Amino acid sequence: MSALADPGVLDALLARLAKLHEKRPRAWGRMTAHEMMCHLADSFEVGLGERSAPSRETWMRRTIGRRIALHTNLAWPKGSTTVPEIEPGAGTRPTDFEADRQRLIQLMQRFIAADAKYGTHPAMGTLTRDEWLIWGYRHADLHLRQFAL
Repeated sequence: MSALADPGVLDALLARLAKLHEKRPRAWGRMTAHEMMCHLADSFEVGLGERSAPSRETWMRRTIGRRIALHTNLAWPKGSTTVPEIEPGAGTRPTDFEADRQRLIQLMQRFIAADAKYGTHPAMGTLTRDEWLIWGYRHADLHLRQFAL
């Protein structure tokens, strides 16, 4: 199971992110490439405890959902819903493509720092550092694959 802090994983994600451009077509979903970058950045802010998101935690999400999402190689479903605070239109609005890309990169780098402090996942509750790093990789990977990267 890959995690953001594994050797070379962040660099590989950043190389894929570098290939993203504003007009890149999506394979599924409704977000544009630019909205997706803002969504990922907002998600990392939630992970770092810097952006609030209401709890949607249930016993099922906290136990079974977390086990499947973070401790198996099962693919995450396309088109899953998320908390409104990080959805396009409610989260950070896209402004400058390159500035928003740099914001995302900086958040990802802060997210893997050894001294990073994490918040609570809106659906899965309190995660360990290792679980947050797996989540960070899997979430970014899902959305980069959404744009065939």
